[in-house]
Amino acid sequence: QLQLVESGGGLVQPGGSLRLSCAASGFTLDSYAIGWFRQAPGKEREGVSCINSRDGRKYYADSVKGRFTIFRDNAKNTVYLQMNIQNPEDTAVYYCAADPKQLIRLCISSDYKYWGQGTQVTVSS
Repeated sequence: QLQLVESGGGLVQPGGSLRLSCAASGFTLDSYAIGWFRQAPGKEREGVSCINSRDGRKYYADSVKGRFTIFRDNAKNTVYLQMNIQNPEDTAVYYCAADPKQLIRLCISSDYKYWGQGTQVTVSS
């Protein structure tokens, strides 16, 4: 059974950092397109950062460029999102998602088939 489990969320102050983890089971992560998405209260889900399985190309939303980094540890079958937090606008539930398509629209949520349950990130001073 294919499963994605996120962890690492919590309360963080502006200027702090968090590392989110997404552990995969039931499939090999490096053969799937992987993405991190987030949804803030009252807002639509948005793609934050994604990796293309075919060539490893990465995408970052403009709002997180230079602050967030996505990377995989294939030995642990886990994808991470390293976040340098600057403002409360990063507060959201963060989800990881995966899809086996080789050709995929990076960080377009409707293109991703498998989703984790989400982990809450709250930014507050």
